Amino acid sequence: MTAHSYSVYNAVYVVAHALRALYSSIDQQRSGVTWKHLQQQSWKVSPLSLCNDICPSGYRKTPKEGEPFCCYDCLPCPQGKITNQTDMDKCFQCPEDHYPNNNQDFCLLKYMTYLSYEDTLGSSLMTVAITLSFTTVSVLGIFLKYHNTPIVKANNPDLSYTLLISLLLSFLCSLLFIGRPMKMTCLLRQTAFGIIFSLAVSCILAKTITVILAFMATKPGSRMRTWVGKRLAFSIVLSCSFMQTLLCSVWLGISPPFPDFDMHSFISEIVVECNEGSVVMFYSVLSFMGFLAVVSFVAAFLARKLPDTFQETKSIKISMLVFYSVWLCFAPAYVSSKGKYMVAMEIFAILASSGGLLGCDFFPKCYIILLKPDLNKKKHLMK
Repeated sequence: MTAHSYSVYNAVYVVAHALRALYSSIDQQRSGVTWKHLQQQSWKVSPLSLCNDICPSGYRKTPKEGEPFCCYDCLPCPQGKITNQTDMDKCFQCPEDHYPNNNQDFCLLKYMTYLSYEDTLGSSLMTVAITLSFTTVSVLGIFLKYHNTPIVKANNPDLSYTLLISLLLSFLCSLLFIGRPMKMTCLLRQTAFGIIFSLAVSCILAKTITVILAFMATKPGSRMRTWVGKRLAFSIVLSCSFMQTLLCSVWLGISPPFPDFDMHSFISEIVVECNEGSVVMFYSVLSFMGFLAVVSFVAAFLARKLPDTFQETKSIKISMLVFYSVWLCFAPAYVSSKGKYMVAMEIFAILASSGGLLGCDFFPKCYIILLKPDLNKKKHLMK
C-alpha cells in the first residue's frame, strides 16, 4: 500500500464514521420503525505492505532506500539480541543473566557453573589429591618407622618431616578450589597454598644450603662448622615462610579475593568464581615461590660437583626442574582458560608440582628402605 492509497483509506474511514453517526440519529427519531441491524465490522485495520510479508520475531525491519516507507527488508537480529514481536524496528538486548534462544525471539535464563565435586573433572582431581595425600602420609610413616636407619638420618629428618607435612597440606589445599566459591574459600585457597608451598620449597632450599655447608665444613680449618646445624636450616625455613606470610597478609589487607560472577565469558553460563582482588599481589605470591625455586635450583647446580656422599642435591635439581616445567606450562594455559577449566589448570599445577617434590626427593629413599635394605647402610651411603 502506497502513501497515497493510505490517505484515501483514511478519508473513506472518516466518511464511514460520519454515516454511522447519521444513521444513529435517524434511528432515534424513527423509534417506531423496525430495523434489521446487521453486525458491524470494524473498518480500522493495519495497513499491509505490498512489498513484502510481515517480519517475524527474531528479525527487525530495515527500510529500503528509494522505496515507499512501508517497504522494508527483514534482517536477523545481531548476536545476543532478540525481537519478541512481529514487525519490530529494533532488536533489544536480553538481561545480563539471560541469553537469546536459537530463534532469537525469547530470552532464556543462564545457568550457574563452577568446578564441583559432581563433575567428572572435579571428582577426578579430588581423587588424585586424596591419593597423593595418602601417599604422603605413607611416606611420612615409613620415615618415622625407620628413623634410626642411615638413609633417614642422612636426609636431615627434621627438614624431611616438615617438608612431608607441607606437601600433605599442599595436596589438601587443592580441595579448596573445588566446589562453589564462598567468601572463606576464596580468602584461603590462594593464600594458604602460597604459604604452605613456600614452606615446602624453603625446606628444599635449606636442605641444599645445609649440604653445601656440610661439605665446606669438612675442609681443614674451615669456619663453616659453626654454621652447620639445625639452627641455620630452620632459620631459612622460618624467614622464607614469614616473607610469604607477610605478602599474603598485605594481599588480604588491601584487596582480598572474593566470590564473583562472570556473565560474559560464556553465552549460556554464569561462571561462579573467585575474583583474586589484587592481580599484582596474586602474581607477587607466585613470583616469590618461583624465586625460592630458582635459588634452590642454582644452589643445587653449584653443588653438582660435590662428592657422592653429598649428592642429595641431584634429586633437588630434578624436583626444581619439575616445578618449573609445570608452572611454565601452567602460566599460558591459565591465562587462556576460562571458567572451571581455569580452576582445574591451577589444581593440576598444584598437584603436579607438589607430586614432583614428593616423588623426586622421597620415592628413591623409600625404594631403598623397603626393597633394598642391604643398601640402607652407612658404608653404602659413604661410597
